[in-house]
Amino acid sequence: MPELMTLPELEKYLRFTRQTIYKLLKQEKIPAIKIGRKWRFDKDSIDGWLRHNMKGVKTRILVIDDEAIVRSLFQATLEQLGHVVVTASTGTEGIQYVRQQDFNLVFLDLKLPDMEGAEVFREIKNVRPTVMVTIITGYPGSDMMERALKEGPLGVMNKPFTDSDIISAVNSFLHATAPRR
Repeated sequence: MPELMTLPELEKYLRFTRQTIYKLLKQEKIPAIKIGRKWRFDKDSIDGWLRHNMKGVKTRILVIDDEAIVRSLFQATLEQLGHVVVTASTGTEGIQYVRQQDFNLVFLDLKLPDMEGAEVFREIKNVRPTVMVTIITGYPGSDMMERALKEGPLGVMNKPFTDSDIISAVNSFLHATAPRR
């Protein structure tokens, strides 16, 4: 018997926003079935979809977080998989990197020592409107989070997380942006 997930369950599983999932549905890039007026997602099909589209795909990733251990975890985990990872410890430094280089994905801490993550997000989108941003936070229900979500990030990762959570988030991003085959 297939394990079917609802839209909210898939959001949590893939760490995508509802807007991103609807975009994938509209583009027919994600396996789904419609039961009545509701979308359902077979977990095995979603897992296969991720595995199929992630083989050999590498990307340029910027991690903006004031915690050295978080930056190191991202860097070690993702470079081991062949991704190019640049890290920044402040919002100002992260914005400078975005101005100087192209990134496919940015992981952005919500609380930084020099400026709020929502401000950094807004500036990143001004400089590179198409870059995908995932908020990483220990404050998921905060006012800061609400302000950041108004900017429209691709996803959200709640702290604490593990290396497998990082890999899952990147794989979900890569699948969402992979060309249809």
